[in-house]
Amino acid sequence: MDIVFAGTPDVAVPALDAFADSGHRIRAVLTRPDAPIGRKRILTPSPVKARALDLGLPVIEASRLRGEVIAELRALEVDAVAVVAYGAIAGPAALSTARLGWFNLHFSLLPAYRGAAPVQRALIDGRTHSGVSVFRIDEGMDTGPVLRRLELPLDHPDAQTALADYARRGAVELVAAFDDLAAGTATPTPQTGEASRAEKIGIDDARLDLRQPLRTVIDRSRGVSPSPGPWVELDGRRTKLFGLEEAAEAPGPVADDSEGIASARPGFLTAWNRRALLRCGDGWVSVREIQPFGKARMPALDFLRGRGDVCFDAPDHTDEGA
Repeated sequence: MDIVFAGTPDVAVPALDAFADSGHRIRAVLTRPDAPIGRKRILTPSPVKARALDLGLPVIEASRLRGEVIAELRALEVDAVAVVAYGAIAGPAALSTARLGWFNLHFSLLPAYRGAAPVQRALIDGRTHSGVSVFRIDEGMDTGPVLRRLELPLDHPDAQTALADYARRGAVELVAAFDDLAAGTATPTPQTGEASRAEKIGIDDARLDLRQPLRTVIDRSRGVSPSPGPWVELDGRRTKLFGLEEAAEAPGPVADDSEGIASARPGFLTAWNRRALLRCGDGWVSVREIQPFGKARMPALDFLRGRGDVCFDAPDHTDEGA
């Protein structure tokens, strides 16, 4: 088929590569315009644009799907549009530009986790399995009929690793769905089951409440790593904690516990048997790296050597969500 590929971030690149290696013809790549990146705010092409140029493909840049962009897409007269994290809503005018429609790769088993952050929210919720779905876009939020779905484990250490894995596996499913469309064997099926939302992750979602059970703390840290990064407060300043895992060995009752380590309150961080251990509501987790406010990430043990044991600030009891 003749197609347009629409995507913007890194997670869309595996699908672009998969289509480039397929029998389908990419007439154009639709992506969001160059954006300022980093502290120096250097104007930078999206990962999809950079890869499309490497492949010698024509690029259409648009932050909104309206006006001249619609006309340009319609003039291509493609059979279908493949979408992976493009970042803009396709309304009726855009959806009408392809003969068969627009088809999206979503990183959940729909209708669960509709929205912008399905993998992150599933990790925060402690899910052990999720998956990918290929569906035809309609005017709702991830509500269209599903062509293909694949259940996958969700045992990754952080959201970045999980998304990279799902992007690679999902690329295969998306191309397979287009193969089915080309062959006339695709069977779009209405979504069934309980729907849930996966709102975009904000900075408040990344705050860790160390009074909660350690499994809850670890799952939230996985879902918000590496960005925006799990954080707590120390002396009123945001401090990020990375690489949280349940401690294989932790302080317990000892004969001489003059510092009160065994009964430390949630938020206490100490060095124990060459590991940095953090007290949560029902136990201890190890911390691999710490990023103090305004500074670079460093090994947690180096942080403790510089200032000794610390106790992170307890969140306000009125705080919600984190």
